Amino acid sequence: MAEAALLLEARRLSKHFGGVSAVQDVDLHVRRGEHIALVGDNGAGKSTLIKMLSGALRPDGGEIWFEEERQQFESPSDARRIGIETVYQNLALADHLDVTANLFLGREACRLRLGAFSLLAHGMMRRKARELLARTGVNIPNLGDSLLNLSGGQRQSIAIARAVGWGSRLVIMDEPTAALGIRETEHVEQIIRSLKQREMAVIIVSHNLRQVFDLADTIWVMRRGRVAGRRDRSAATPEDIVRLITGADAVGML
Repeated sequence: MAEAALLLEARRLSKHFGGVSAVQDVDLHVRRGEHIALVGDNGAGKSTLIKMLSGALRPDGGEIWFEEERQQFESPSDARRIGIETVYQNLALADHLDVTANLFLGREACRLRLGAFSLLAHGMMRRKARELLARTGVNIPNLGDSLLNLSGGQRQSIAIARAVGWGSRLVIMDEPTAALGIRETEHVEQIIRSLKQREMAVIIVSHNLRQVFDLADTIWVMRRGRVAGRRDRSAATPEDIVRLITGADAVGML
C-alpha cells in the first residue's frame, strides 16, 4: 500500500535564543492522517519546534512546507488559517467564560457587527458548539457552565474539540494528558484515536511512553535540539526509544 502524501514538512528548521541553539537543522514530516509522537528529555527542543510549526515563534533558519507550499507564519492565526491547530499544555482557555464562549474564542459569530457594540449570535453558536462537541465525542451537559466548574478532563476535551472542530488538517497537542487522572486520560486518548478515523493528522508531544506506543504511528526523538532518530511504532521498543532520548547504549524501560 502506497504511503500517504506529505502534509507538513520542516526542512532544516533552526531557532536560537541569544547564543543558545534551541533547535538546530531539524527535518521532520507528517503525512496526511498520520499520528506522530515527538519525544525527548526536558530541554530537547520539542516545545520550541512545535511553536515554530504553529506560528508562535519565527524560525531563524529553515523552511516550513504545508501541502507542498512553503509557509511563513507571522502568528498562530496564519497557521490556523491553513488548518494547523495547537492545544498547548496550559490549554489557552478562559476560565470565567462558559463552554460555548470558549469554543468560539476568537471566532465569535455576530448577528450585527457594530464594533465594540456588536450583537453576538448566541443561539447559532450554542447549536454549533453542540455539533463540535458531538463530533469529537465530548459530553458536556450544560454549555452555560463556566470552565471553573469543570474537571481537568472536561477542560482538555473542550480544548481538543475547539482545535479539531474548525476544519483542521493537523492538530498539535503538547502533553495532552499530563495533569489528568487515569479515567480522564483514557477519555482524552479515545478522542485522539477517533481523529485517526477522521483521517486527521496529529502531532503529540508526550513524556508518557505507554501513551506514545498506544497512539502514534511514528515516533520522532529529539535530543539537544536535533532529531536523534525516527522509528515506526510497530518496529520500535521502549528500550530503543529511551536509548535515543538519553544517548545511552543500554538503559532500562521507563
